[in-house]
Amino acid sequence: MALTLLVLPVLGCAPEEKDTVVFGDLSWDSAQVANRIAAFIVQHGYGYDVDYVPGDTITILQALRSGDVQVNMEIWVENQLEPYNEALDAGDVIDLGNNFGDNYQGWLVPTYMIEGDSERGIDATAPGLKSVFDLPDYWELFEDPEDKSKGRFTNSIPGWMCTAINTQKLATYGLDEYYTDFVVGSDAALSGSMAGAYAKGDSWLGYYWAPTWVLGKFDMTLLEEPAYDVDIFTEEKGFACAYPSNNVNIAVNAAFADANPDVVEFLSNFTTTTALQNKVLAYMQENEASTDEAAMYFFAEYEDLWTSWVPGDVADAVKAAL
Repeated sequence: MALTLLVLPVLGCAPEEKDTVVFGDLSWDSAQVANRIAAFIVQHGYGYDVDYVPGDTITILQALRSGDVQVNMEIWVENQLEPYNEALDAGDVIDLGNNFGDNYQGWLVPTYMIEGDSERGIDATAPGLKSVFDLPDYWELFEDPEDKSKGRFTNSIPGWMCTAINTQKLATYGLDEYYTDFVVGSDAALSGSMAGAYAKGDSWLGYYWAPTWVLGKFDMTLLEEPAYDVDIFTEEKGFACAYPSNNVNIAVNAAFADANPDVVEFLSNFTTTTALQNKVLAYMQENEASTDEAAMYFFAEYEDLWTSWVPGDVADAVKAAL
């Protein structure tokens, strides 16, 4: 082996070494699954080594600027607009466009409350419920077991900005007269409350967001609010409109992009949807699957999509590795 290592460079026969592509491994499942999908293609289709660096939103953005991380598959642009624009303006980072941009958050109810569900023997209990402004007419359907004079609005988690926003929305829309503001203790408690109600065919009203496994598994309806307006979605105006949808973009380190145009071309073509993300996340939850297993599920279920991102020879190499 030692002789081989000495001789090969002299003969000029060593294969060309490629950079290791380092993905910023953010803490939520959709980002980690996207990393495993992209990394599998980069490794087996393009011949690069791959690695992952865990971190939070700002830490990964800083690492992307410095080059310690080369790829971020989920930049939630509006959530970090100022530091992200600084990175772009400085020329440290290149934005490759949307991974998915049709995400949403807001107040939801089970669709069977509005439309019924004949297969489950559930009649529509709130056929006229379309908007947050209809909620005063239906508070009794959501009766709070701890305060039977009001309905229960299931809010999100202490410390999350959206929790405070939801509390203010209740007051702004005049709904605090009809509903209690029930703040749950954890993400698991929030998803569990929805899942438990859905399994029994019960009423449920609360906040949630997509992509998430629960919205991939359960048919929920987002209640209408006034259209998002940047001038109205403020504390001073009581957040009296819908939440904004975020652009969830793919970004790469600029120096890495210059040196590795083949990977950049592939990542520029990588695009999904919130509905697709919801299905993959629901598969993870229902099957207790890892992020790597979820990526394999994606490759099997969405071959027409991912093969459209890459040249034919790359697709063939990836298929051979699956």
